[in-house]
Amino acid sequence: MRLRYSFALLALSISGLTQAAIDPQYQYLNALPAPQDTLVLPLRSNDVKDGKHSLLTDPQLKQQIAAAGFTGKAGTISQLYQVAGYQRVLLLGLGDKPVIADDKLAAYGGDLAVALDKSSAQQVTIDGRYLAAMPQLIHGLELRAYRFDQLKSKAEAPRKVAVNVVVADVKNAEQQHQQLQAVAEGVYLARDLTNLPAADLTPQSFAEAALALQKLGVKVTVLDEKAIDKLGMGALAAVGRGSERPPRLVIAQWQGDNKAPLAIVGKGITFDTGGYNLKTDGESIVRMTSDMAGAAAVLGTIKALALQKAKVNVVGLMAMAENMISSNAYLPGDVLKTAQGLTVQITSTDAEGRLVMADAMWYARKEYQPRAMVDIATLTGSKVGALGSYYAGLFSEDEALTGALLQAAKQSGEPLWRLPLSDEFAGELKSDIADLRNTGKTTGASTAAWFLKQFAGDTPWAHLDIAGNALASSDKGVHPTGATGFGVRLLTQWSLQQP
Repeated sequence: MRLRYSFALLALSISGLTQAAIDPQYQYLNALPAPQDTLVLPLRSNDVKDGKHSLLTDPQLKQQIAAAGFTGKAGTISQLYQVAGYQRVLLLGLGDKPVIADDKLAAYGGDLAVALDKSSAQQVTIDGRYLAAMPQLIHGLELRAYRFDQLKSKAEAPRKVAVNVVVADVKNAEQQHQQLQAVAEGVYLARDLTNLPAADLTPQSFAEAALALQKLGVKVTVLDEKAIDKLGMGALAAVGRGSERPPRLVIAQWQGDNKAPLAIVGKGITFDTGGYNLKTDGESIVRMTSDMAGAAAVLGTIKALALQKAKVNVVGLMAMAENMISSNAYLPGDVLKTAQGLTVQITSTDAEGRLVMADAMWYARKEYQPRAMVDIATLTGSKVGALGSYYAGLFSEDEALTGALLQAAKQSGEPLWRLPLSDEFAGELKSDIADLRNTGKTTGASTAAWFLKQFAGDTPWAHLDIAGNALASSDKGVHPTGATGFGVRLLTQWSLQQP
Protein backbone atom coordinates (compact mmCIF):
# COMPACT_ATOMS: atom_id res chain seq x y z
CA MET A 1 0.00 0.00 0.00
CA ARG A 2 3.06 2.28 0.00
CA LEU A 3 2.84 4.10 -3.27
CA ARG A 4 5.63 6.10 -4.88
CA TYR A 5 5.12 8.70 -7.56
CA SER A 6 6.87 11.75 -8.92
CA PHE A 7 5.93 14.99 -10.62
CA ALA A 8 7.53 15.91 -13.92
CA LEU A 9 8.10 19.51 -12.80
CA LEU A 10 9.33 18.72 -9.29
CA ALA A 11 12.87 17.65 -8.49
CA LEU A 12 11.71 15.56 -5.53
CA SER A 13 9.47 12.60 -4.98
CA ILE A 14 6.44 12.55 -2.71
CA SER A 15 5.85 9.06 -1.38
CA GLY A 16 3.38 7.46 0.96
CA LEU A 17 4.09 6.42 4.52
CA THR A 18 7.81 6.08 3.89
CA GLN A 19 8.31 9.76 4.81
CA ALA A 20 8.51 9.16 8.52
CA ALA A 21 10.91 9.34 11.40
CA ILE A 22 10.30 5.65 11.91
CA ASP A 23 8.97 3.21 9.33
CA PRO A 24 6.89 0.60 11.20
CA GLN A 25 6.40 -2.82 9.59
CA TYR A 26 3.24 -4.25 11.12
CA GLN A 27 2.13 -7.77 11.91
CA TYR A 28 -1.07 -8.56 13.78
CA LEU A 29 -1.03 -11.56 16.17
CA ASN A 30 -3.50 -13.10 18.61
CA ALA A 31 -0.88 -14.10 21.19
CA LEU A 32 2.26 -12.56 22.63
CA PRO A 33 5.40 -13.71 20.79
CA ALA A 34 8.64 -14.52 22.59
CA PRO A 35 10.06 -11.42 24.34
CA GLN A 36 11.89 -9.07 21.99
CA ASP A 37 13.63 -5.80 22.68
CA THR A 38 10.59 -3.60 23.48
CA LEU A 39 7.13 -4.24 24.91
CA VAL A 40 4.41 -1.57 24.89
CA LEU A 41 1.68 -1.98 27.51
CA PRO A 42 -1.36 0.30 27.07
CA LEU A 43 -2.91 0.38 30.56
CA ARG A 44 -5.98 1.97 32.09
CA SER A 45 -5.79 3.33 35.60
CA ASN A 46 -7.87 0.42 36.93
CA ASP A 47 -5.54 -2.08 35.25
CA VAL A 48 -2.68 -0.68 37.28
CA LYS A 49 -4.67 -0.32 40.48
CA ASP A 50 -6.32 -3.75 40.42
CA GLY A 51 -3.61 -5.67 38.56
CA LYS A 52 -6.16 -6.99 36.04
CA HIS A 53 -3.77 -7.17 33.10
CA SER A 54 -2.28 -10.67 32.75
CA LEU A 55 1.29 -9.37 32.65
CA LEU A 56 0.82 -7.49 35.91
CA THR A 57 1.11 -10.75 37.79
CA ASP A 58 4.88 -10.50 37.22
CA PRO A 59 6.17 -9.29 40.64
CA GLN A 60 9.23 -7.57 39.14
CA LEU A 61 7.07 -5.65 36.68
CA LYS A 62 4.61 -4.62 39.41
CA GLN A 63 7.50 -3.45 41.57
CA GLN A 64 9.03 -1.33 38.81
CA ILE A 65 5.66 0.19 37.89
CA ALA A 66 5.21 1.26 41.49
CA ALA A 67 8.77 2.62 41.64
CA ALA A 68 8.19 4.64 38.45
CA GLY A 69 5.04 6.17 39.95
CA PHE A 70 3.02 5.13 36.92
CA THR A 71 -0.75 5.23 37.57
CA GLY A 72 -2.18 4.90 34.07
CA LYS A 73 -3.04 8.59 33.82
CA ALA A 74 -4.19 9.41 30.30
CA GLY A 75 -1.38 10.28 27.90
CA THR A 76 1.50 9.46 30.25
CA ILE A 77 4.37 7.22 29.21
CA SER A 78 6.90 5.59 31.53
CA GLN A 79 9.87 3.50 30.42
CA LEU A 80 11.19 0.51 32.35
CA TYR A 81 14.33 -1.49 31.62
CA GLN A 82 15.28 -5.17 31.79
CA VAL A 83 11.96 -6.52 33.00
CA ALA A 84 9.73 -9.49 32.07
CA GLY A 85 12.32 -10.69 29.56
CA TYR A 86 12.34 -7.41 27.59
CA GLN A 87 15.11 -4.85 27.23
CA ARG A 88 12.56 -2.11 27.81
CA VAL A 89 8.85 -1.82 28.60
CA LEU A 90 6.91 1.31 27.65
CA LEU A 91 3.84 1.90 29.82
CA LEU A 92 1.19 3.93 28.00
CA GLY A 93 -1.50 5.49 30.20
CA LEU A 94 -5.08 5.37 28.88
CA GLY A 95 -6.88 7.05 31.77
CA ASP A 96 -9.83 5.76 33.76
CA LYS A 97 -12.67 5.74 31.22
CA PRO A 98 -13.98 2.29 30.22
CA VAL A 99 -14.57 3.45 26.62
CA ILE A 100 -11.88 5.55 24.94
CA ALA A 101 -12.85 7.77 21.99
CA ASP A 102 -11.08 7.07 18.70
CA ASP A 103 -9.49 10.52 18.57
CA LYS A 104 -8.07 10.07 22.07
CA LEU A 105 -6.58 6.71 21.15
CA ALA A 106 -5.03 8.26 18.04
CA ALA A 107 -3.51 11.02 20.19
CA TYR A 108 -2.01 8.42 22.52
CA GLY A 109 -0.61 6.67 19.45
CA GLY A 110 1.01 9.95 18.47
CA ASP A 111 2.72 10.14 21.85
CA LEU A 112 3.87 6.54 21.42
CA ALA A 113 5.43 7.39 18.04
CA VAL A 114 7.59 10.01 19.76
CA ALA A 115 8.70 7.54 22.43
CA LEU A 116 9.59 4.89 19.85
CA ASP A 117 11.47 7.44 17.76
CA LYS A 118 13.57 8.47 20.75
CA SER A 119 14.32 4.85 21.67
CA SER A 120 16.60 2.53 19.75
CA ALA A 121 13.87 -0.07 19.40
CA GLN A 122 14.09 -2.34 16.38
CA GLN A 123 11.50 -4.94 17.38
CA VAL A 124 8.38 -3.86 19.25
CA THR A 125 5.42 -5.80 20.63
CA ILE A 126 2.28 -3.81 21.50
CA ASP A 127 -0.07 -5.75 23.75
CA GLY A 128 -3.51 -4.63 22.63
CA ARG A 129 -5.49 -7.69 23.70
CA TYR A 130 -7.52 -5.58 26.13
CA LEU A 131 -8.10 -2.72 23.68
CA ALA A 132 -10.88 -3.26 21.12
CA ALA A 133 -9.97 -0.22 18.94
CA MET A 134 -6.25 -0.96 18.79
CA PRO A 135 -5.92 0.09 15.09
CA GLN A 136 -6.91 3.64 16.09
CA LEU A 137 -3.85 3.84 18.32
CA ILE A 138 -1.69 2.57 15.45
CA HIS A 139 -3.34 5.17 13.19
CA GLY A 140 -2.19 7.93 15.53
CA LEU A 141 1.30 6.45 15.60
CA GLU A 142 1.51 6.61 11.81
CA LEU A 143 0.15 10.15 11.60
CA ARG A 144 2.67 11.49 14.15
CA ALA A 145 5.61 9.58 12.64
CA TYR A 146 5.41 11.75 9.50
CA ARG A 147 8.21 14.18 8.69
CA PHE A 148 8.95 16.43 5.73
CA ASP A 149 12.66 16.55 4.99
CA GLN A 150 12.90 16.07 1.22
CA LEU A 151 14.40 19.51 0.82
CA LYS A 152 17.18 19.00 3.37
CA SER A 153 20.67 18.27 2.08
CA LYS A 154 21.18 15.43 4.56
CA ALA A 155 17.83 13.81 5.14
CA GLU A 156 17.99 10.66 7.23
CA ALA A 157 16.24 7.51 6.07
CA PRO A 158 13.47 6.39 8.45
CA ARG A 159 14.44 3.62 10.84
CA LYS A 160 12.56 0.42 10.12
CA VAL A 161 10.84 -0.99 13.18
CA ALA A 162 9.18 -4.42 13.25
CA VAL A 163 5.93 -4.01 15.19
CA ASN A 164 3.90 -6.97 16.44
CA VAL A 165 0.40 -5.83 17.39
CA VAL A 166 -1.31 -8.38 19.61
CA VAL A 167 -5.11 -8.25 19.45
CA ALA A 168 -8.07 -10.45 20.29
CA ASP A 169 -9.46 -10.47 16.72
CA VAL A 170 -6.70 -10.44 14.10
CA LYS A 171 -8.93 -10.42 11.01
CA ASN A 172 -11.02 -7.47 12.19
CA ALA A 173 -7.95 -5.51 13.32
CA GLU A 174 -6.18 -6.04 9.99
CA GLN A 175 -9.25 -4.83 8.11
CA GLN A 176 -9.49 -1.69 10.25
CA HIS A 177 -5.76 -1.10 9.87
CA GLN A 178 -5.95 -1.23 6.08
CA GLN A 179 -8.77 1.31 6.02
CA LEU A 180 -7.02 3.64 8.44
CA GLN A 181 -3.70 3.32 6.62
CA ALA A 182 -5.46 4.44 3.44
CA VAL A 183 -6.62 7.53 5.33
CA ALA A 184 -3.09 8.09 6.63
CA GLU A 185 -1.78 7.93 3.05
CA GLY A 186 -4.28 10.63 2.12
CA VAL A 187 -3.19 12.77 5.07
CA TYR A 188 0.46 12.33 4.09
CA LEU A 189 -0.28 13.47 0.54
CA ALA A 190 -2.10 16.56 1.80
CA ARG A 191 0.76 17.36 4.18
CA ASP A 192 3.39 16.87 1.50
CA LEU A 193 1.65 19.22 -0.91
CA THR A 194 1.00 21.85 1.77
CA ASN A 195 4.58 21.74 3.04
CA LEU A 196 6.10 22.34 -0.39
CA PRO A 197 7.29 25.89 -1.11
CA ALA A 198 5.61 27.82 -3.89
CA ALA A 199 8.62 27.46 -6.21
CA ASP A 200 8.07 23.70 -6.17
CA LEU A 201 4.28 23.59 -6.10
CA THR A 202 2.50 25.50 -8.85
CA PRO A 203 -1.03 25.09 -10.19
CA GLN A 204 0.37 22.84 -12.93
CA SER A 205 2.50 20.65 -10.66
CA PHE A 206 -0.47 20.26 -8.31
CA ALA A 207 -2.42 19.05 -11.34
CA GLU A 208 0.32 16.51 -11.99
CA ALA A 209 -0.01 15.26 -8.41
CA ALA A 210 -3.69 14.64 -9.14
CA LEU A 211 -2.91 12.90 -12.43
CA ALA A 212 -0.64 10.51 -10.52
CA LEU A 213 -3.77 9.12 -8.82
CA GLN A 214 -5.05 7.74 -12.12
CA LYS A 215 -3.12 4.55 -11.37
CA LEU A 216 -5.54 4.01 -8.47
CA GLY A 217 -8.57 4.26 -10.74
CA VAL A 218 -9.24 7.95 -10.08
CA LYS A 219 -10.70 9.87 -13.03
CA VAL A 220 -8.75 13.13 -13.39
CA THR A 221 -9.52 16.14 -15.58
CA VAL A 222 -7.41 19.30 -15.72
CA LEU A 223 -8.81 22.51 -17.19
CA ASP A 224 -6.06 24.91 -18.30
CA GLU A 225 -6.30 28.68 -18.64
CA LYS A 226 -7.81 28.46 -22.13
CA ALA A 227 -10.57 26.13 -20.96
CA ILE A 228 -11.17 28.34 -17.91
CA ASP A 229 -11.56 31.42 -20.13
CA LYS A 230 -13.82 29.55 -22.56
CA LEU A 231 -16.15 28.53 -19.73
CA GLY A 232 -16.40 32.14 -18.56
CA MET A 233 -14.74 31.55 -15.20
CA GLY A 234 -13.81 35.20 -14.85
CA ALA A 235 -13.11 35.02 -11.11
CA LEU A 236 -10.66 32.11 -11.25
CA ALA A 237 -9.01 33.55 -14.34
CA ALA A 238 -8.59 36.99 -12.75
CA VAL A 239 -6.91 35.72 -9.58
CA GLY A 240 -4.38 33.77 -11.62
CA ARG A 241 -3.81 36.47 -14.21
CA GLY A 242 -1.01 38.24 -12.36
CA SER A 243 1.25 35.18 -12.35
CA GLU A 244 3.41 33.63 -15.05
CA ARG A 245 2.14 30.29 -13.74
CA PRO A 246 -1.48 30.21 -14.98
CA PRO A 247 -4.48 28.85 -13.08
CA ARG A 248 -5.92 25.35 -13.29
CA LEU A 249 -9.18 23.73 -12.30
CA VAL A 250 -8.35 20.18 -11.25
CA ILE A 251 -11.11 17.58 -11.02
CA ALA A 252 -10.48 14.17 -9.44
CA GLN A 253 -13.34 11.69 -9.13
CA TRP A 254 -13.47 8.38 -7.29
CA GLN A 255 -16.59 6.65 -8.61
CA GLY A 256 -17.11 3.67 -6.34
CA ASP A 257 -20.84 3.50 -7.00
CA ASN A 258 -23.40 4.93 -9.43
CA LYS A 259 -25.23 7.26 -7.08
CA ALA A 260 -25.23 10.99 -7.71
CA PRO A 261 -21.84 12.20 -6.46
CA LEU A 262 -20.85 14.07 -3.38
CA ALA A 263 -18.77 17.13 -4.28
CA ILE A 264 -15.87 18.48 -2.23
CA VAL A 265 -14.34 21.75 -3.39
CA GLY A 266 -10.93 23.01 -2.24
CA LYS A 267 -9.22 26.39 -2.34
CA GLY A 268 -5.83 26.03 -4.04
CA ILE A 269 -3.91 29.30 -3.86
CA THR A 270 -0.35 28.01 -4.24
CA PHE A 271 0.98 31.36 -3.04
CA ASP A 272 -0.88 34.41 -1.84
CA THR A 273 0.89 37.76 -1.87
CA GLY A 274 -2.43 39.46 -1.19
CA GLY A 275 -2.21 41.01 -4.64
CA TYR A 276 -2.28 44.81 -4.64
CA ASN A 277 -3.75 44.60 -1.13
CA LEU A 278 -0.30 43.32 -0.27
CA LYS A 279 0.29 41.33 2.89
CA THR A 280 2.77 43.27 4.98
CA ASP A 281 3.42 40.92 7.88
CA GLY A 282 6.65 39.03 7.15
CA GLU A 283 5.78 35.97 9.21
CA SER A 284 2.29 35.78 7.76
CA ILE A 285 3.37 35.92 4.14
CA VAL A 286 5.89 33.10 4.65
CA ARG A 287 2.97 30.85 5.62
CA MET A 288 1.11 31.65 2.41
CA THR A 289 2.65 28.60 0.75
CA SER A 290 -0.07 26.76 2.71
CA ASP A 291 -2.98 28.69 1.20
CA MET A 292 -3.73 25.65 -0.94
CA ALA A 293 -4.33 23.38 2.08
CA GLY A 294 -8.02 23.07 1.24
CA ALA A 295 -7.24 21.71 -2.21
CA ALA A 296 -4.62 19.41 -0.69
CA ALA A 297 -7.22 18.05 1.74
CA VAL A 298 -9.59 17.37 -1.16
CA LEU A 299 -6.96 15.46 -3.12
CA GLY A 300 -5.88 13.56 -0.01
CA THR A 301 -9.51 12.54 0.58
CA ILE A 302 -9.86 11.24 -2.96
CA LYS A 303 -6.67 9.20 -2.51
CA ALA A 304 -7.89 7.79 0.81
CA LEU A 305 -11.19 6.70 -0.77
CA ALA A 306 -9.45 5.20 -3.80
CA LEU A 307 -7.01 3.18 -1.68
CA GLN A 308 -9.97 1.79 0.28
CA LYS A 309 -11.88 1.11 -2.93
CA ALA A 310 -14.74 2.79 -1.12
CA LYS A 311 -18.24 2.23 -2.45
CA VAL A 312 -18.98 5.94 -2.79
CA ASN A 313 -19.02 8.43 -5.63
CA VAL A 314 -17.06 11.55 -4.69
CA VAL A 315 -15.80 14.25 -7.02
CA GLY A 316 -13.15 16.68 -5.82
CA LEU A 317 -12.70 20.06 -7.49
CA MET A 318 -9.57 22.07 -6.74
CA ALA A 319 -9.35 25.69 -7.88
CA MET A 320 -5.62 26.37 -8.32
CA ALA A 321 -4.06 29.79 -8.83
CA GLU A 322 -1.16 31.95 -7.69
CA ASN A 323 -2.19 35.40 -6.43
CA MET A 324 0.66 37.63 -7.60
CA ILE A 325 1.36 41.27 -8.46
CA SER A 326 2.22 42.29 -12.02
CA SER A 327 1.01 44.54 -14.81
CA ASN A 328 -1.56 41.85 -15.63
CA ALA A 329 -2.88 41.40 -12.09
CA TYR A 330 -6.46 42.23 -11.20
CA LEU A 331 -6.90 45.46 -9.25
CA PRO A 332 -8.92 46.78 -6.33
CA GLY A 333 -12.10 48.26 -7.78
CA ASP A 334 -12.23 45.89 -10.77
CA VAL A 335 -15.53 44.19 -11.54
CA LEU A 336 -15.28 40.50 -12.47
CA LYS A 337 -17.91 38.33 -14.07
CA THR A 338 -18.18 34.84 -12.62
CA ALA A 339 -19.17 31.78 -14.61
CA GLN A 340 -22.55 31.82 -12.86
CA GLY A 341 -23.13 35.29 -14.32
CA LEU A 342 -22.93 37.27 -11.07
CA THR A 343 -20.60 40.27 -11.14
CA VAL A 344 -18.23 40.99 -8.26
CA GLN A 345 -16.61 44.29 -7.32
CA ILE A 346 -13.11 43.71 -5.95
CA THR A 347 -12.82 45.52 -2.65
CA SER A 348 -9.75 43.51 -1.67
CA THR A 349 -7.43 41.47 -3.86
CA ASP A 350 -6.49 39.61 -0.67
CA ALA A 351 -9.96 38.05 -0.58
CA GLU A 352 -9.11 35.87 -3.57
CA GLY A 353 -9.98 32.43 -2.20
CA ARG A 354 -13.73 32.97 -2.35
CA LEU A 355 -13.37 34.09 -5.97
CA VAL A 356 -11.68 30.93 -7.22
CA MET A 357 -14.07 28.83 -5.13
CA ALA A 358 -17.11 30.54 -6.62
CA ASP A 359 -16.28 29.37 -10.14
CA ALA A 360 -15.33 25.88 -8.94
CA MET A 361 -18.64 25.50 -7.06
CA TRP A 362 -20.55 26.60 -10.16
CA TYR A 363 -18.69 24.01 -12.24
CA ALA A 364 -19.42 21.28 -9.69
CA ARG A 365 -23.15 22.00 -9.88
CA LYS A 366 -23.22 22.36 -13.66
CA GLU A 367 -21.25 19.25 -14.55
CA TYR A 368 -21.99 16.82 -11.70
CA GLN A 369 -25.34 17.79 -10.08
CA PRO A 370 -24.07 16.63 -6.67
CA ARG A 371 -26.45 15.51 -3.94
CA ALA A 372 -24.39 17.50 -1.45
CA MET A 373 -21.42 19.83 -1.66
CA VAL A 374 -18.81 20.78 0.94
CA ASP A 375 -16.05 23.31 0.36
CA ILE A 376 -12.89 23.57 2.42
CA ALA A 377 -10.55 26.56 2.49
CA THR A 378 -8.01 28.53 4.50
CA LEU A 379 -10.30 31.47 3.99
CA THR A 380 -10.31 34.15 6.70
CA GLY A 381 -8.19 35.53 9.50
CA SER A 382 -11.36 36.34 11.41
CA LYS A 383 -12.07 32.62 11.75
CA VAL A 384 -8.68 32.29 13.48
CA GLY A 385 -9.63 35.14 15.78
CA ALA A 386 -12.85 33.33 16.70
CA LEU A 387 -11.71 29.72 17.00
CA GLY A 388 -7.92 29.70 16.73
CA SER A 389 -6.59 26.29 15.76
CA TYR A 390 -8.88 24.46 18.18
CA TYR A 391 -11.77 24.09 15.72
CA ALA A 392 -12.45 24.62 12.06
CA GLY A 393 -15.40 26.84 11.29
CA LEU A 394 -18.57 25.21 9.92
CA PHE A 395 -21.11 27.32 8.03
CA SER A 396 -24.32 25.84 6.64
CA GLU A 397 -28.07 26.35 6.69
CA ASP A 398 -28.73 22.67 5.93
CA GLU A 399 -29.41 20.93 9.24
CA ALA A 400 -28.99 17.37 7.95
CA LEU A 401 -25.65 18.16 6.34
CA THR A 402 -24.50 20.08 9.42
CA GLY A 403 -25.37 17.14 11.65
CA ALA A 404 -23.54 14.68 9.41
CA LEU A 405 -20.40 16.82 9.34
CA LEU A 406 -20.41 17.36 13.11
CA GLN A 407 -20.74 13.61 13.63
CA ALA A 408 -17.87 12.91 11.23
CA ALA A 409 -15.80 15.60 12.97
CA LYS A 410 -16.28 13.92 16.34
CA GLN A 411 -15.42 10.48 15.00
CA SER A 412 -12.40 11.60 12.98
CA GLY A 413 -10.83 13.83 15.61
CA GLU A 414 -10.92 16.90 13.35
CA PRO A 415 -13.29 19.18 15.31
CA LEU A 416 -15.75 21.69 13.88
CA TRP A 417 -17.62 24.57 15.49
CA ARG A 418 -20.72 25.97 13.83
CA LEU A 419 -20.65 29.71 13.12
CA PRO A 420 -23.51 31.92 11.92
CA LEU A 421 -24.65 32.10 8.31
CA SER A 422 -27.79 33.96 7.24
CA ASP A 423 -29.08 36.57 4.82
CA GLU A 424 -28.54 39.19 7.55
CA PHE A 425 -25.03 39.50 6.10
CA ALA A 426 -26.26 40.39 2.60
CA GLY A 427 -26.06 44.13 3.20
CA GLU A 428 -22.34 43.94 3.93
CA LEU A 429 -21.67 42.59 0.44
CA LYS A 430 -23.90 45.01 -1.44
CA SER A 431 -22.10 46.91 -4.20
CA ASP A 432 -23.18 50.10 -5.92
CA ILE A 433 -21.75 49.02 -9.28
CA ALA A 434 -21.92 45.20 -9.28
CA ASP A 435 -24.02 42.35 -7.92
CA LEU A 436 -21.63 41.75 -5.00
CA ARG A 437 -18.56 43.04 -3.22
CA ASN A 438 -15.98 40.38 -2.43
CA THR A 439 -15.51 41.53 1.18
CA GLY A 440 -17.79 42.60 4.00
CA LYS A 441 -17.23 45.41 6.43
CA THR A 442 -17.32 43.64 9.82
CA THR A 443 -17.94 39.88 10.16
CA GLY A 444 -15.26 38.48 7.85
CA ALA A 445 -15.75 34.73 8.29
CA SER A 446 -19.54 34.83 8.04
CA THR A 447 -19.65 37.31 5.15
CA ALA A 448 -17.13 35.17 3.27
CA ALA A 449 -19.39 32.16 3.82
CA TRP A 450 -22.43 34.14 2.68
CA PHE A 451 -20.54 35.13 -0.47
CA LEU A 452 -19.88 31.45 -1.26
CA LYS A 453 -23.50 30.60 -0.55
CA GLN A 454 -24.49 32.62 -3.64
CA PHE A 455 -22.78 29.97 -5.77
CA ALA A 456 -24.21 26.87 -4.07
CA GLY A 457 -27.62 27.09 -5.73
CA ASP A 458 -30.19 24.62 -4.35
CA THR A 459 -27.54 22.00 -3.56
CA PRO A 460 -27.20 21.09 0.14
CA TRP A 461 -23.96 22.88 0.95
CA ALA A 462 -21.55 23.57 3.79
CA HIS A 463 -18.41 25.67 4.04
CA LEU A 464 -15.42 24.69 6.19
CA ASP A 465 -12.98 27.47 7.07
CA ILE A 466 -9.71 25.79 8.10
CA ALA A 467 -7.59 28.91 8.52
CA GLY A 468 -5.42 28.18 11.55
CA ASN A 469 -5.94 24.41 11.24
CA ALA A 470 -3.77 23.76 8.21
CA LEU A 471 -0.46 24.26 10.01
CA ALA A 472 0.78 23.16 13.43
CA SER A 473 3.27 25.50 15.08
CA SER A 474 4.57 22.73 17.36
CA ASP A 475 4.46 18.95 17.74
CA LYS A 476 1.23 17.84 19.38
CA GLY A 477 -0.94 14.74 19.29
CA VAL A 478 -1.03 13.26 15.80
CA HIS A 479 0.49 16.39 14.25
CA PRO A 480 4.19 17.09 13.88
CA THR A 481 5.17 20.72 13.27
CA GLY A 482 4.10 21.91 9.81
CA ALA A 483 1.22 20.88 7.60
CA THR A 484 -1.51 18.89 9.33
CA GLY A 485 -3.54 17.57 6.39
CA PHE A 486 -6.63 18.79 8.26
CA GLY A 487 -9.82 17.77 6.50
CA VAL A 488 -8.76 14.43 5.02
CA ARG A 489 -9.90 12.35 7.97
CA LEU A 490 -13.06 14.43 8.37
CA LEU A 491 -14.11 14.40 4.72
CA THR A 492 -13.28 10.72 4.28
CA GLN A 493 -15.41 9.85 7.32
CA TRP A 494 -18.25 12.06 6.08
CA SER A 495 -18.13 10.58 2.57
CA LEU A 496 -18.27 7.01 3.85
CA GLN A 497 -21.28 7.72 6.08
CA GLN A 498 -23.57 9.27 3.47
CA PRO A 499 -26.61 7.16 2.52
